[in-house]
Amino acid sequence: MALDYSNRVPVASADATGAQPALARQLGWGALVVLGVGNILGAGVYVITGTAAANYAGPAVVLSFAMAGIACAAVGLCYAELASRFPQSGSAYSYCRVSLGRPAAWALGWLLLLEYNLSASILAVGFAGYLGSLLHDVGLVLPRVLSSPLLDSAMRHGRNVLTLGHGVNLVAACAALAAGAILALGISKSITINAILVVIKVLVLLVFIAMGLGAVVPANWHPLIPANEGGFHYGWEGVCRAASMLFFAYLGFETVSTAAAEARRPLRDVPIGIFGSLAICTILYIAAAAVVTGVVPFRELGVPDPIAVAVDRMGRPDMAVVVKLGALTGLASVLLANAYGQSRICFAIASDRLLPALFCKRHPRSGSLWLSNLLLGAIAAVSAALLPISLLGDLVCLGVTACFCVVAITLMRVRGHEAGPTEGFRVPLGGLHVKGLWLGVVPVAAVVLSVVMVAPVLIDIVGRALRGDVLPAAMLSAYLCLGGLVYLCYGRRQPTSPRAEFL
Repeated sequence: MALDYSNRVPVASADATGAQPALARQLGWGALVVLGVGNILGAGVYVITGTAAANYAGPAVVLSFAMAGIACAAVGLCYAELASRFPQSGSAYSYCRVSLGRPAAWALGWLLLLEYNLSASILAVGFAGYLGSLLHDVGLVLPRVLSSPLLDSAMRHGRNVLTLGHGVNLVAACAALAAGAILALGISKSITINAILVVIKVLVLLVFIAMGLGAVVPANWHPLIPANEGGFHYGWEGVCRAASMLFFAYLGFETVSTAAAEARRPLRDVPIGIFGSLAICTILYIAAAAVVTGVVPFRELGVPDPIAVAVDRMGRPDMAVVVKLGALTGLASVLLANAYGQSRICFAIASDRLLPALFCKRHPRSGSLWLSNLLLGAIAAVSAALLPISLLGDLVCLGVTACFCVVAITLMRVRGHEAGPTEGFRVPLGGLHVKGLWLGVVPVAAVVLSVVMVAPVLIDIVGRALRGDVLPAAMLSAYLCLGGLVYLCYGRRQPTSPRAEFL
């Protein structure tokens, strides 16, 4: 069978023997679980939990995490099957290339680049916040002019308002640049460093949860869902809005699928990596969020370092330094995993000649995509220096949703055209074949849940634009227009790559 349309690629030949430029198969399922945990367990618990609780959900942020986790589980099943079928670098981009063709794949790839770049920026901003808190404990204070973004945000009358600040977050910019530099050293070195950081951050987070249980003030959990104060400010509206904000925090399992081309046994290792990391992190997210909101009144958590605020409130200065160091190692590991995933997306897009060849250029000794790593780190550094967490979180959610929907639709197209049973992981619960589409229960649920997750963000962005706060909508529109120009002026003029013959 083949989807032999002009811009699409034969699905039946999209297997592990594809002609994508070879990357060494050196990652087992354990390394993929570590990679997933390394990328999932970071911003969601160390950074975004505070903003989501303070601005939207209150103590019910634990419900928001559960909602986002359920939605991601449905999407994760789709990723697992596609990754075992097509063990290529590029993940959702490569799947879209198979199913929907080159122009659609470019559009998704462009959104994926936004998603990964803004995720890196959020992580870098959180890293700067925890570093500032740790230095404060030892008597050093970072000047706000070097640790606050050019744009800031605040809740006023139930609305999130952007204001012009008086600094540039150079600390966050340096963190983003450092992640790219470490990846440029080589994948084997960065995976080892990442594994060490993941072990440290999980242990420290477990210590924080155990220590925090004894400091919880139950009154801080009441009411679990605060009364709505307008718009998405608390109530069930706020719980859903917080879930959409936290949706991207589970992006790590998508990064596992980007590593399929480097997995030793992708048919087995990739599904284990996806579900193992997703299960571990969902449990830890919910437990940590319950402790944070139980120790600190939720209205006081609108900061980039909520766990630092919570551990300070516990009155345990002996443990505060340990927990903050753990948070720093956690965010550092996610920065590395995120930078890895972004470079592999660019590698796949450049292999199709839709981006310049420098994104495929490997270092002669380390084999790393060193130019790509350094350039992407520099771009993330600019966003981290200038933009606030609330705006970064909203914009990245849109890219995540587009990515997840395309993955589910691709699986429905592939299953609809398959000639017979295939090896590897297959999503459960079955489905119906309708005019070349397989309407599976799981992929349909994945699309519906993804749209439900993003709806509050879109409503909020449109509502703010109508009230005169046009910056979020303007930034997104400008980015999309730039992507269109890049494709029309560069990508469309490039010949189809040899890779397409084998995908």
